[in-house]
Amino acid sequence: MGLYLRSQLDETPVYQDLEDAGEREESATHGLRDLMVEYWKPMLTMAGLVIPLNIINYTLLTYMPTYLETKIGLDSDKSLIVILVGELVMMALLPWCGHYSDIVGRRRMWWFSMIGLFVFAVPMYWLMGQSFVGALVGFAVLGLLYIPQLSTISATFPAMFPARVRFAGFAVTYNVFTAAFGGTAAPINEAVVGSTGFLEFPAVYMMLACVIGMVALLFLKETAGASLHGTEIPEAEPEDYGVEAIAEESAATDAAGR
Repeated sequence: MGLYLRSQLDETPVYQDLEDAGEREESATHGLRDLMVEYWKPMLTMAGLVIPLNIINYTLLTYMPTYLETKIGLDSDKSLIVILVGELVMMALLPWCGHYSDIVGRRRMWWFSMIGLFVFAVPMYWLMGQSFVGALVGFAVLGLLYIPQLSTISATFPAMFPARVRFAGFAVTYNVFTAAFGGTAAPINEAVVGSTGFLEFPAVYMMLACVIGMVALLFLKETAGASLHGTEIPEAEPEDYGVEAIAEESAATDAAGR
């Protein structure tokens, strides 16, 4: 189905502009070489954001049922109910948070999420270990704090690279570090908890990941409202996003439609 849909789509305007200007990469090998040599800084910045994104994701969604069953003896049905309720709430808020990031910017959303998760990880894990109701509340709080990251991935990560290496930059960095840190989060949590008996270790692991993410945020350029055209890494000016910018863009779109 995905192959069919993709085959029916026209090329995006950004890449069509590159093709018209003769600035597209001639080969994947050439593009990957350029990426590694010229854009290692945004790759490292993105890696620093992908690490907490995936450690938090897999710790919350993959390891959580095991934690609840071990900590407070919840049966598998109740532990899955906790995850299901939390995910439904998160899903409902994703579009709103994504839209809000256009107003306040991506960096502020990520800062709010990282700081919030760093502060509340241990208290919420403690709360989840007290009762079924505590588990619902604690998971919901952590899930809501995670949403500002989850809702802005598609807008934040591709814009960290110029158009000619955007797909490669996003795909290579995201998948390599997702495999390395997301895929190993659950077994690491389980191994440490099993060997030490420290059931709150997943919260500490999340905090360490947030520290890495906050360091990376220091080097992240704001791209909300920035143009994705051109051969340079996009960067927005403060006036490029916010309520006024969105209103002006909407007015311009309406005028063009008329």
